[in-house]
Amino acid sequence: MKNLIIASFIVLGLSTVQAQNVTLNVKLRPIQTLVINTAQRSVDLEYASKDDYKNGVTSTNTDHLNIYSTGGFEVKVKSATASMTNGGKTINTNSIQLTPTAGTAALTGATYTALNLSADDKVLVTSTTGGVDKKISVAYKGAGADAYLDNYIAGQTPTVYTTELTYTIVSK
Repeated sequence: MKNLIIASFIVLGLSTVQAQNVTLNVKLRPIQTLVINTAQRSVDLEYASKDDYKNGVTSTNTDHLNIYSTGGFEVKVKSATASMTNGGKTINTNSIQLTPTAGTAALTGATYTALNLSADDKVLVTSTTGGVDKKISVAYKGAGADAYLDNYIAGQTPTVYTTELTYTIVSK
């Protein structure tokens, strides 16, 4: 009889069990960050010799950009102005070339595109995959062939032409 009562409780207990469903959603939003190496916030192209004016000068900035992206992306760059002026003289920003390369933590499958600066956004790097703390090095090269020969202004040592560059990252 004792076994019959226990069996009855088990059967009755099982018949009152109810199931409920929950919908689980994993929602992924695109996250991209681009950070410029703080030690490289200012890039100088200094012409100090005859060969500098003749051949141009280059400033290579290793690990210049640090990227975090949850998926494919593009890194674009543009100059604040199409030309830099000082004392009535002008240097066109498109005379400056940027050459991106893989940094110490390379992006797998990225495409790096050398370009001349512009006041319009231009694609510097494209990647079909994301990455965490990926590095991009950028070399800045000023014109050679004596292109800036007549841009020195007497009494200014050195004569400085300045523009701000804006790097942006967008999901792809």
